[in-house]
Amino acid sequence: MNGKTAIVPSGTSNELKFLLECLNNKGNKQFPQDGEPNLDWSLFLKLTRHHRVYPLIYTKLKSAQYIPAPIMQSMFCDYQKNTFKMLKLTGEIEKISRQAFDNDICTIFLKGPILAADLYGEISQRTSSDIDILVNIDDLEKVDSLLIKMGYAKDEYIETVLNDWKWRHHHIVYFHPDTQVKLEIHWRLNPGPAKEPSFNELWQRKQVSSIPTSYPIYGLGNEDLFLFLITHGARHGWSRLRWLVDIDRLCKKNLDWARINALLQKYQFMHVAGQTMVLSSHLLHTSVHDGAKHLTKSARSNRLAQQALFYVQRFIDLHDEPLPEDIARYHKKHLFSLMSFKNKVLFILSFLHPYFEDTKTLPLPQRLHFLYFPLRPFLWFWRKTRIHEMS
Repeated sequence: MNGKTAIVPSGTSNELKFLLECLNNKGNKQFPQDGEPNLDWSLFLKLTRHHRVYPLIYTKLKSAQYIPAPIMQSMFCDYQKNTFKMLKLTGEIEKISRQAFDNDICTIFLKGPILAADLYGEISQRTSSDIDILVNIDDLEKVDSLLIKMGYAKDEYIETVLNDWKWRHHHIVYFHPDTQVKLEIHWRLNPGPAKEPSFNELWQRKQVSSIPTSYPIYGLGNEDLFLFLITHGARHGWSRLRWLVDIDRLCKKNLDWARINALLQKYQFMHVAGQTMVLSSHLLHTSVHDGAKHLTKSARSNRLAQQALFYVQRFIDLHDEPLPEDIARYHKKHLFSLMSFKNKVLFILSFLHPYFEDTKTLPLPQRLHFLYFPLRPFLWFWRKTRIHEMS
């Protein structure tokens, strides 16, 4: 890449630079480095945990003599706990896959152990906190019944009106009180209203996971996986380096870039892919395939990559709500900047659809919920007025 498209990672701490250097050292080979780095090792350990890359870092640094023994012991404990958890999740994935098949439910597993096995070669080399499963939206009731029979409890956090849950949200959460396993059942890859491939399309292009199980487990095809990983990572501001490492590993596979470019063009994500490749090539030295180089030359892609450094260089956890006001404001603006013109229009139009808050402002019988469409501007104005009066 030339200087015109280079992002400027100014303000990067020495600890983060060293972390990136470790991740840039390709493969799982140990990385002893000559000389002792002058680092705050407690901060370095915190970074490995925040970015969820401690399994890789432990593997590469476990023979380094310059790391304080307590820090190395903590890294080993993190690595060991993650290995046990990934084994546990793998067993649960196989169990769910078999049960779903017996009940005529097609499942595609996202991220987690199958991504670790397929991209890293070992499930111990990547972290995962839960199991993500994509299903056909028409099978949600069957999935719910199956999971309840298996002992899972549904988190009833979604509040909806006029079926807006189908596109405003993209997954439901389940939790098993005995095994402590959390599931996210997806019917979309990402929240709407942007368009994306249908489940049937993704199912036709699925692939069998490399995890050695007695029962086949399916994941996304590599090109669909690329689309999912870039949109997921971008939506979270690339606030965890683990997601960029996934991209780095995926780009080492024999990807069909003609198909990827067709998907990106169809679903309006060319600039998001460009942001991803600029970040990955600069921060992780990912080799950019000839079929993807055009993505990195866009001024918009480079601008978005520069904006994402705001997340990379800070300890920002977007799941830790409520977010600080400045972080929330920046993220809201960045999410809008990630949208194509078409998706921005869809997003703005989505505000005309009633929200569940409207039913609280003016309760109406369900048969009259259609009235929330013409009433929505007035209800929105009323809420804003009340908030202003109370502040």
